[in-house]
Amino acid sequence: MREVLLQKKTWKNIYNKILLKVMRLANGIIIDKEKTFGVLKFSALRREVHIQNEDGTVSEEIKERTYDLKCKEKGRMIQVSIPATVPLKEFDYNAEVEIINPIADTVATATFQGADVDWYIKADDIVLKNKNGQPAGNNHAPNNSQHKK
Repeated sequence: MREVLLQKKTWKNIYNKILLKVMRLANGIIIDKEKTFGVLKFSALRREVHIQNEDGTVSEEIKERTYDLKCKEKGRMIQVSIPATVPLKEFDYNAEVEIINPIADTVATATFQGADVDWYIKADDIVLKNKNGQPAGNNHAPNNSQHKK
């Protein structure tokens, strides 16, 4: 009987750990850009996602754009989505870029054998890096100035 209780406790602990991890994923995973991606180079616009009308038809309004970026650290292309409120990016091919506030997230699709999980990366913006390796134009830096009264 004691062995059964220990097994129940163990499974409950495992379940709670998994549930906690799933809850943490609800807001995405914040990424250390330098360690995760290294040098990023612009490739091209991959796709535009349009908003769907109430009747199910696709509208002309764009929800987000996804770009292909060459990722030196991963040794392959990665796709990064940014909101459509950000102007269209038309950088030169292989221009060094930086992604602003990237977050990794997942979408799970149930299957007969469990689930398939797809990872994706969203960011606030993609900006060119200047010659010093810093973002060109400091539009996304926190404003630390204090107003005097």
